[in-house]
Amino acid sequence: GVKKNYKKVRSRVMTYDTENIFAKILRGEIPNTTVYENEYVLAFEDINPQAPIHILIVPKGPYTDMADFSLSAAGEEQVAFTKSISEVVTIAQLEATGFRAIANTGIDGLQEVPHYHLHILGGGPLGPMVNR
Repeated sequence: GVKKNYKKVRSRVMTYDTENIFAKILRGEIPNTTVYENEYVLAFEDINPQAPIHILIVPKGPYTDMADFSLSAAGEEQVAFTKSISEVVTIAQLEATGFRAIANTGIDGLQEVPHYHLHILGGGPLGPMVNR
C-alpha cells in the first residue's frame, strides 16, 4: 500500500545535507536578520524577498521537508513550529491584512534548500498562487 512504499520513496527523494545554507545559519556560520527564535525554531528575513515582507521559519532540527518534519519531529518541535507562525505574523504586523505561507517540497515543488522551511509572505497583494 501507500504507507509501505512511502519509506522507500522518501529515502530516494532528498537527503539532509548538513552543509545547506539553513544549517549554516543555524550554526551561526552565516549571518541573518532574526525575526523570532525559540528553542526549536529560527525565523529570519529572506535575503532575496519575493514580497514586501518575506520571512523564513526553519526548525532547528535536521528535517529535509514538510513531510519529513511531520513524520519525524517530536511533538514539542511541531507545536513550537506551528506556534512560531503566529508569533512571526504578529511581529511582522500581518494579522490585519493577511499573508501567505508556502512550503516548497521536493523537485516538483521547486524546493531549493534541503532543510524544511516555511515562507511567510505579505505586506501587499501577492497575486495568483501559481503561475500557469
